[in-house]
Amino acid sequence: MNCTLLFICLTKGNNIITIKQINKLHIKKTIYNVFWEEILNSEITVKSEKIFEGKILNLRIDTVELENQKYAKREIVEHKGASAILAINDNDEIVLVKQYRKAVEECLYELPAGLLNVAEEPVECALRELKEETGYEAEEIIKIFEFYSSPGFSNEKITLFKATNLKQGQTKFDEDEFIEISHFKKEEARKLLETGRITDSKTLIGLLYWLNN
Repeated sequence: MNCTLLFICLTKGNNIITIKQINKLHIKKTIYNVFWEEILNSEITVKSEKIFEGKILNLRIDTVELENQKYAKREIVEHKGASAILAINDNDEIVLVKQYRKAVEECLYELPAGLLNVAEEPVECALRELKEETGYEAEEIIKIFEFYSSPGFSNEKITLFKATNLKQGQTKFDEDEFIEISHFKKEEARKLLETGRITDSKTLIGLLYWLNN
């Protein structure tokens, strides 16, 4: 029996099997060591309750069994994911957008970015958002990183791309978007970082990658 088959057996019929029950199975750790360690270093969901469904996110509360066989509740934001774009023009300038963010009550400099549409691939989202927010179309685009924005409470995953060979076109803002487009050379971008003007995490990641490569 391999690890995959073992996992299927443990979860067959959508029944929840607790860590205590797993311990009673007397699985040989020498045979299933990797699988065993993954079980013991995880939190087993024993109950999940969705309490809010919104346009861009959902909120659920999971009751989980911990490694020490105690129980805890986890408040989890479900997110469809997003793409962000490190766009560099022919003058070796980075393209940033500035917009008001109600959650923090501030105007922030950010990389162009946006949510994935249904059945949309991250690269498709990146090209679409770059065009909509800046007017630029990229002839070359490469994936740089994938990362979780706040894994302590959300499953949001952001895929960061680098876009070059940009061709200027027309923007297509959403009706609730009011965006200012800016271009910065490397030294200007470095000063933005050093003076604390960049506080958005995906933008920090993108700028640091650009400045160090």
